[in-house]
Amino acid sequence: MSNYFPNIDKIKYEGTGSKNKLAFRHYNPSEVVNGKTMKEHMRFAMAYWHTLTQDGSDPFGAAVNERTWLAADKMETAKNRVEANFELLTKLDIDYFCFHDLDIAPEGDSLQEFYSNLDEIVELIEGKMKSTGTKLLWNTANMFTNKRYVNGAASSPNADVFAYSAAQVKKGLDIGKKLGAENYVFWGGREGYETLLNTDMALEQDNIARLFKMAVAYAKEIGHKVQFLIEPKPKEPSKHQYDFDAATTMAFLYKYGLQNDFKLNLEANHATLAGHTFEHELRVARSYNALGSIDANQGDLLLGWDTDEFPTDLYSCVLTMYEILENGGLAPGGINFDSKVRRSSFGMDDLFLAHIAGMDTMARAFKIAVKLKEDKFFDNLVKERYKSYTTGIGADIVAGKADLKSLTEYALKNDKVVNESSHIEYIKSVLNDYL
Repeated sequence: MSNYFPNIDKIKYEGTGSKNKLAFRHYNPSEVVNGKTMKEHMRFAMAYWHTLTQDGSDPFGAAVNERTWLAADKMETAKNRVEANFELLTKLDIDYFCFHDLDIAPEGDSLQEFYSNLDEIVELIEGKMKSTGTKLLWNTANMFTNKRYVNGAASSPNADVFAYSAAQVKKGLDIGKKLGAENYVFWGGREGYETLLNTDMALEQDNIARLFKMAVAYAKEIGHKVQFLIEPKPKEPSKHQYDFDAATTMAFLYKYGLQNDFKLNLEANHATLAGHTFEHELRVARSYNALGSIDANQGDLLLGWDTDEFPTDLYSCVLTMYEILENGGLAPGGINFDSKVRRSSFGMDDLFLAHIAGMDTMARAFKIAVKLKEDKFFDNLVKERYKSYTTGIGADIVAGKADLKSLTEYALKNDKVVNESSHIEYIKSVLNDYL
């Protein structure tokens, strides 16, 4: 095992009374809740890109992160990152990790060199996975950073770019099978348009669907039994991205007959950018039986971009975990911390402190959500609000026994409509009691 964090031992649960900043206060991996351990429920994952490759730079400032695995040679850095990744996973007691192909290996000067670099690093990763028992939650292809993707990947007007994209996806699926990935994610970082003045929207979306279908067919061909996921995002970098939100993405999947092949990987900060709450996006996905996995983070409502902060908003996280409970969990998906430390949190130990904060928050939120479910808090509210549809004319509407004539006859006799107050403020105050 490497030693990039020599002064940090394995993080342990010490309870809420602990003053040790390098300890869990709420997340107890071995605690049994609803017949399973917290570790089994949470299925935490570490994001390779934000944890190991993000340097702390932003549009207005240079890199600030202190990272001791950086070397002059790109492949040496890549190898060092493998060591650091598994040291972090082991010491944080996180079972899963996720990566883009470009996160783990440099592209080099050709596709063939990229393949070679990936093969070398994947061999190292495979060995580390076997020795540590950690697993790959999902992998994906970075089809947005290189300048070839200036106009998108599958949606590019350049067929050569489409072909290159397909080559990256094929390699990603080969890697996923080799490493036992449980999911494969498509994130359309530039699958959108800047202007409709020169865009064939129909062709672009047709081509995206063609690539998805090729991926599904190839996975079956090689025997890679993986759950495919799409991660919606409304903007940034494209002015208008085709997978704007959960509802838009589901419409796309149904249009192209892909609804049985894909579920959604939803991110809290992407929901914010779409003008939604995270629980809204989760509920939409659940209504289609398409909630597959989540990227746990949060945005800053005062900033208009993807800040990818570690989740610490307990209120939002409770509603998130309630939706996951209602979904019956996320497996084979999980809770991936697609989160990065703040620019001022540039130290090596901040990688631990940030993950501890996120893991404690999500674990605390989960236990509150379990209590809400046990008490049928939301179930009772909904049952009371919609009780008019359980008897009389409401029951007839639901059963399909009513038509416009019968409803008109009923309304003429009952035209003095009386609504009941929802008492929203009181409901929110009681919810606060659970928190």
